[in-house]
Amino acid sequence: MPSKKSSPVSIKTRQKPLAWDPVGLHAGVDEAGRGPLAGPVVAAAVILDDARRIRGLADSKVLTALARDRLYDMIREKALCCAVGEASVLEIDELNILHATMLAMRRAVEGLRLKPVKVLVDGNRLPTLDVLSEAIIGGDAKVKSISAASIIAKVTRDRMLARLHEEFPQYGFATHKGYGTPEHLEALRLHGACIHHRRFFSPVAATFTTAEGTTVSVQVQ
Repeated sequence: MPSKKSSPVSIKTRQKPLAWDPVGLHAGVDEAGRGPLAGPVVAAAVILDDARRIRGLADSKVLTALARDRLYDMIREKALCCAVGEASVLEIDELNILHATMLAMRRAVEGLRLKPVKVLVDGNRLPTLDVLSEAIIGGDAKVKSISAASIIAKVTRDRMLARLHEEFPQYGFATHKGYGTPEHLEALRLHGACIHHRRFFSPVAATFTTAEGTTVSVQVQ
């Protein structure tokens, strides 16, 4: 577990939001993949262009896959800039999912071509950043730039899991995207875990030890 000094979670979440916003570019930030049993957690940061409006932006969870793909292309085309950051399965296991998510968010913000004067983050936690930031609960449905970030993060991660499916088709990653569906849990029972599974998530951890206490090997391809 990282020390407080190196923790990617900022104490700025305790600050009260300002009654005014600084003039300049604002970036929206959101993540995808905190809950799954496999694959990285992915975050995106987006600075929209007010002169090039994008219709239909919404929380990625309420959109169809087809709508997300269409909006993904429009955001990439019309936004002033956007960037993606991720934290690997190894980092998730080492840091825990909260700190790994904050790390992915920080990487996304630091990857922006333009530096914003303020960052708006979906949720109630903030990554450690060198710029003013604000956490907004339900921000993916309230703030257009966060909605855009949620779409970029979701589509990016879904495409990653589709590629993992090509490596390990027995788990069905292309369908459930790593979430703990009945089909995924059954595949874990039959095949054990692979290198893309998060070892310390309980359904995965259970596959590493049998009732007799012997270790189950991890599938590598």
